[in-house]
Amino acid sequence: MDLLALADFNLVARHGGFGKAARATGRPKATLSRRVAELESSLDLRLFERGARNLKLTEEGRALFERTGVLLAELDETASAIASGSDKPKGRLRISAPLLFSQTAMGKIAAGFALKYPEVRLEVTTEDRAVDMIEEGYDLVIRVNPNPDETLVGRIFLRDRLVVVASPDLLLPTGDLPVPGVLRGASDRQTWEVRTADGRPTINIEPVLTLSSLIMVRDAVRAGVGAGRLPVSLVSHDLADGTLVQWGEIDGPDIALWALYPSRRLLGARVSAFLDFLKEAFPQGTPDELAAYIGKGR
Repeated sequence: MDLLALADFNLVARHGGFGKAARATGRPKATLSRRVAELESSLDLRLFERGARNLKLTEEGRALFERTGVLLAELDETASAIASGSDKPKGRLRISAPLLFSQTAMGKIAAGFALKYPEVRLEVTTEDRAVDMIEEGYDLVIRVNPNPDETLVGRIFLRDRLVVVASPDLLLPTGDLPVPGVLRGASDRQTWEVRTADGRPTINIEPVLTLSSLIMVRDAVRAGVGAGRLPVSLVSHDLADGTLVQWGEIDGPDIALWALYPSRRLLGARVSAFLDFLKEAFPQGTPDELAAYIGKGR
């Protein structure tokens, strides 16, 4: 396969058209068109659907772009590093991270990484949805208990667990009587399966508040409105100083935070450096480490 033609195909696909790619790079539009046509001919595949006014990747073209775009970028990065005699990470690094982790820890992580690698331009976007890494141009995403995805690989760098907590003034009633609860979103369960000291298997909840973030839930629970289901790292300091008390642990799997990146043989220097930085920040990946990193007063 002609790597130069493949690079031109990626250029056109990334910019969304021959004209846009030509204007962005100063390359002749006719040259780009010819090179893509030669690639299509050599592969015996149509990579673009050519309309009167727009250009759209075919299914085969999208698959080729997704699998080769990052590889070509990494090859270019590696060649530049070798040519400059430096293996220091540099360039743009785009990361998507979930809301709670961003609110509690990501600012500190990003600042530390920027100080250690000043030639990397780090961009962090906060969102809980499952982003399309290739389509949206992310180099790495952080997700909580992600669904399996054969196009992505990654590693767990932190674990946490959910606990039921409340103000010391709010008592856990006996029997099946419901307790006032602060829920995170309308889909939050109203019956919590728990492991308690007295062996109680469930806590029935009567919702008094429904809030959109766990930070808000914690603050409402601190105020004594009701019980809440929260990560232990978020309430560790409150439990230690008696601001909150723990009623039990949620019966279920741990919360696992994954760092995910596109499945490929080469891993860019920027992504590798960030993964190493996460490992330095959380060497054991425990809730206590995250609580210590967040610090008291959050």
